[in-house]
Amino acid sequence: MDWNTAFLMINAAVLPAWFLLIFLPRSKLTAAAVHSAFYPAVMGAIYAGALGAGVFFGQSAQGAGFSSIEAVSAIFDHPNGVVIGWTHYLAFDLFVGAWIGRDAIRLAIPHAAVIPCLIGAFMFGPVGLLMYVLLRFMLRKKWSLQA
Repeated sequence: MDWNTAFLMINAAVLPAWFLLIFLPRSKLTAAAVHSAFYPAVMGAIYAGALGAGVFFGQSAQGAGFSSIEAVSAIFDHPNGVVIGWTHYLAFDLFVGAWIGRDAIRLAIPHAAVIPCLIGAFMFGPVGLLMYVLLRFMLRKKWSLQA
């Protein structure tokens, strides 16, 4: 499999979860697939495999590492580094989106108001989280994320 195909498959893997969060937030299927360990396990396995290939099997750029900005930049000079980084983004963005979905249901925040936050989290990660935190503050008048 080439790197572009791997990239496309990883992108495609998270689309059903985002669809469920946006269109079927209270579905048993959403609970079983998105609010379970399924997606974190799948994304974690992809990440671990790509990371292992980079660390142990030479699928990384020369000078890649975490000791300087140049070394971190070098990680992304190899397609496997891009796959690793992108999987990291997708996994954590989905984790945040799932939390937003659960939290909004728990607090009875209207789903129509949450949809832009979920789309923001899907497309721009922290921007969607910021949108939700601001929405939550506007509706609850509290900065705490506990209740």
